[in-house]
Amino acid sequence: MKNYSKIALIALFLSTAVFTSCSNDDETPAPVKASIYERLGGTKMVADPDNSGQMIEQGRLSFRKVVNSTIGLIVADIQSNASGNLQAHFAPLLAETGTTQATNIAKLSDNLTDFFSFNTGGTNAVNTYSGLSMAAAHNPATNPRMGTKSSSADYTKFEGYVGAAANANGVASNTELYTDIVAVLESLRTPIVQK
Repeated sequence: MKNYSKIALIALFLSTAVFTSCSNDDETPAPVKASIYERLGGTKMVADPDNSGQMIEQGRLSFRKVVNSTIGLIVADIQSNASGNLQAHFAPLLAETGTTQATNIAKLSDNLTDFFSFNTGGTNAVNTYSGLSMAAAHNPATNPRMGTKSSSADYTKFEGYVGAAANANGVASNTELYTDIVAVLESLRTPIVQK
């Protein structure tokens, strides 16, 4: 019986040594890709250029800049009556006047910034989105501030505005970050395109 115990102990020892030496500890695990939010600056606190004396997460600021630039490009195309502009979609918002319009455009910017920050890796409480679902937000029947339903061509036009705004804010088109942002936008096409 003693011999069996010694043999079992030796076999256990050898199998442990073999399995330990065969493990993949020598291989380095593949690095985890940082979220879009992290690659846009993440949670690093920086001075908020729009609110003197306040700080903002760099990732959130980056998204806000792209969102505001996108809104600016859309409005500029509408005002110049550019071909294929999205005026029909933003008509209720643009029909508002004075401080109401400015306040509601600011709300739109905040909502979009919240949405993109939350859905691309922003984890702090400031990056929460509690607005309508994408389907409800883009349906005039459930959102009176949406002028009309979007077609696929309308959505592609919107993606173009976002791409130009990202370029204007330092995200080059030929980068992985840009490609990942486009992938997020494409993931939203189905609930937004409703005609």
